[in-house]
Amino acid sequence: MRLGIDIGGTKTAAVAIGADGELSDQFRMPTGFGAEAVVATALRTVERMTELAGIEAASFASIGIGIPGAVDSATGRVAHAVNLGLEGLDLGPRLSDRLGVEVRVENDVKAAAVGAHHLLGVADGIRAHSMAYLNLGTGLAAGVVLDGRLLRGGHGVAGEIGHIPVDPAGVVCSCGQRGCLETLASGSAIARMWPTGGPLPARDLFDAAESGDDRAIDVLERFLTGVASAVRLLVLTTDVDDVVIGGGLAALGDPLLAGTRRILSGWAADSAFLASLDLPSRVQVIPLGFPAAAVGAALVGEHQWLKS
Repeated sequence: MRLGIDIGGTKTAAVAIGADGELSDQFRMPTGFGAEAVVATALRTVERMTELAGIEAASFASIGIGIPGAVDSATGRVAHAVNLGLEGLDLGPRLSDRLGVEVRVENDVKAAAVGAHHLLGVADGIRAHSMAYLNLGTGLAAGVVLDGRLLRGGHGVAGEIGHIPVDPAGVVCSCGQRGCLETLASGSAIARMWPTGGPLPARDLFDAAESGDDRAIDVLERFLTGVASAVRLLVLTTDVDDVVIGGGLAALGDPLLAGTRRILSGWAADSAFLASLDLPSRVQVIPLGFPAAAVGAALVGEHQWLKS
């Protein structure tokens, strides 16, 4: 049995995976802020999961953590995770010392890519599937699994496509560049382009566009074009079989998928090259509620995920 923990900015989710690859126990709790609180959150989560699974922590075949920010997967050190108040935390070693078992740490989007790959593999009965996980949340990033192995790159930044500039005349991105893909296709992009007092700007945007609001339709087209551009970029650079959209905006479900496929189909109508790639058929949205990052975290301790 493998244990995976997804430490997010506001909540921590955990899942145990049995030898058959099926999810068994799950648990959620609020995430603490700051190094000591994050460590305490992780330890409390492990404690609760051992109670649910009925085994000691050392009996898990692997324990993994998915966490936002810059992560050195080889050492388990989190260089920085702004939303969690972390700078230079040796999370893996500290948890390993307390639990008496090795704990591996991975960036949350890369962990989610492993989780999505597991989901597709279980569904298709294959393991060497190539896919990209496109995380649409407050920001935009991707995780890539090629021939069944996680792509990390030489410096751990493989998949950071949100900071590829696509519009020289666009707004300045949080990274300091101008017109990054993230400024078009992300939760923060929607909040900027479609300011609303509601708690769900993306949902408000889709609803307003559906009701015929011309400005909403224009903003939605810009957003969907950004998402489609990310899909095209991932396929053209890595030639993955599938692009799975996840993250908070994936909750938009079918309207998001249909809109993205519509944009991709329109491009294919004007380009025989793109038509030959059949991009619309390669994109899908992750099932609502599937804990991709926690599932991936449970698997990152396995040998095949250790290196690109």
